[in-house]
Amino acid sequence: MTLAAPPEPATRWRPHPLDLVAVVLAVLGAACALSGLLPRAETTATLRRILPLLLFLGTVIVLAELTAVAGVFDALASRLAIASRGSWAALFLLCGGLATLTTLVLNLDTTAVLLTPVLLALARKLRIPAAPLAVTTVWLANTASLLLPVSNLTNLLAADRVGLAPLTYAARMALPQLVAVAVTMALLWFGWWRRDRPAGGRFVPPAPHLPADPVLHRTALAGCLIFVVGILAGVEIGLASTVAVTLVLVAVVVRSPATLRPGLVPVRLLLFVTGLFLVVQTLGRHGLDDLVGTLLGADGGAVGALRAGGSGALLANALNNLPAYLAGESVLPFSGVSAQ
Repeated sequence: MTLAAPPEPATRWRPHPLDLVAVVLAVLGAACALSGLLPRAETTATLRRILPLLLFLGTVIVLAELTAVAGVFDALASRLAIASRGSWAALFLLCGGLATLTTLVLNLDTTAVLLTPVLLALARKLRIPAAPLAVTTVWLANTASLLLPVSNLTNLLAADRVGLAPLTYAARMALPQLVAVAVTMALLWFGWWRRDRPAGGRFVPPAPHLPADPVLHRTALAGCLIFVVGILAGVEIGLASTVAVTLVLVAVVVRSPATLRPGLVPVRLLLFVTGLFLVVQTLGRHGLDDLVGTLLGADGGAVGALRAGGSGALLANALNNLPAYLAGESVLPFSGVSAQ
């Protein structure tokens, strides 16, 4: 689910179509709550559940935006190109690895929204086809978001429900994540990278990227490392992201105050998530739960898992992964998950 958007040049602000979607959804959610279609007790419970998620989303997106401003992504992309020593195949593996890493630890929106422009700029600098690099970030933003709760909002909801700590959750998801990334990388190579390979499979590496402000660059990098270490150590994700973004924000205020702008706050995404929760919760009370329950069925074992997975994939692709999860969660029985 990607509703953030790349920063635009400093021109007259114009609403994006997704802004309208988010506002309409938020208004509908508020109307459901105020009209009584969603009872007050359920509204309160829903808002209490999503407040920590909203805190995490807001802070981690700002952290990623400020990290991009500090030139961390540009420096990493340049170093990857240099490390590849002009080999197209090596560049493919390194770009895929960077997209996977940013998705795992900084959320899929970071990869899709912030890393994509960086790799497109790198393609222009290297004078190589841009399509393979762009598709790599977009595809891996989706398929590399399984391993950790922070990688995807749906993961956060699921991990919270089953009560798994980040490392335990990662242990459960390690094999599916490995398979998903391996299959994606194979498809990327044969579908995009091999087709657009330059003559001889070689390109001229760029010069090293020099951050405009080395102090801000190092501070932003430190903030990201603090965030990653915090979530792996079991610190509550909202707290970890808040501490990290506070460190980077202070550095930006001191070193580059002109960088700060209201658009850094992902208002669209926050409105969308809040409205979506309330609307889906309301629809569940008025027939959606019955429909989803019929799709998922009540079969147990492998047959039930395959049916639930297939139905979830259908709903996620037809609508969105988040409402698909919310609708499924409300009808699937839950008896706890063992840590072993």
